Amino acid sequence: MLIGLLTAIAASLCYGAGSVLQAVGSRRAARLSPADAGVTAHGGPNLSSTAKAAMTWEFIVGTILDFVGFGLGALAARLLPLFLSQTVISANLVITAVLSVKLLGIRLSRKEWTSIGVVCAALVLLATAAGHEGGHHAAMSTHWWLLVVTLLIIVVGTVAVRLLGARAAILAGLLSGLAFGALGIGVRILDGIEPFSLGGLLSDPALYAIVLAGVGGMYLHTVALQIGSVNGATAALVVGETVLPGAIGVLWLGDASRPGLAWLAVLGFVLAVTGAVAVAWYGNHDAPEPESAAAPDPVPASR
Repeated sequence: MLIGLLTAIAASLCYGAGSVLQAVGSRRAARLSPADAGVTAHGGPNLSSTAKAAMTWEFIVGTILDFVGFGLGALAARLLPLFLSQTVISANLVITAVLSVKLLGIRLSRKEWTSIGVVCAALVLLATAAGHEGGHHAAMSTHWWLLVVTLLIIVVGTVAVRLLGARAAILAGLLSGLAFGALGIGVRILDGIEPFSLGGLLSDPALYAIVLAGVGGMYLHTVALQIGSVNGATAALVVGETVLPGAIGVLWLGDASRPGLAWLAVLGFVLAVTGAVAVAWYGNHDAPEPESAAAPDPVPASR
């Protein structure tokens, strides 16, 4: 349990720092782009502008941290109940908010700091109440459904961004969170790990759901950072990657709290999600005015 918890915390640190560095790179690339060169007819970033953002050194370092966080998060998903591992990893919102003060010039209000404190307190409650993780086995039909749902999430997110532009910022963040949640579920049920079997690994649809969720989720999160509030986009991601995997872990994979502490686990889970949503609600001012028309005016993250 302790090793899994420390692993999840390390993953959270990597993801939080990576998100802010990616936001810095995305916005620097937007400022250097010619007016209207990187947006679609609906005001959203096109693939070219996203690719330019991905070539900045800040974005590259942030991506490396994301990969490290992915590896640590995958290990945590195997060692902890999903409602605990995903929630701890999602606490990268706290790291994102704190680092954004320094790197993005954002000033957090007292309400935002209070919301962050609620998230931290909720994580303590969850860690106290969490029991051992459930099993790693699921019917093969579940593996196929995971792949189909992951593909649907990525397709819907991509289409929404192109059609809605800046209005899709929070939706893109939420769908990227659902993709990362699917990734955590895929890691948990992946065949061919214990014992290791290369054939079993390569024939498992969950493996391809993991790859698709990782790449697609990163793309949608990048777009959300380009067109909206970094804290708001990350908060939406938190909700997406926490609620559904946590519920699936409890209902289908056998995750459980310690005897007599189910109420504490539920309270911690609800407070963690509520705190994340509160950061999105109060953080609608945190995206600075764009210095180039290539960066669409961000929409308040709470609307």
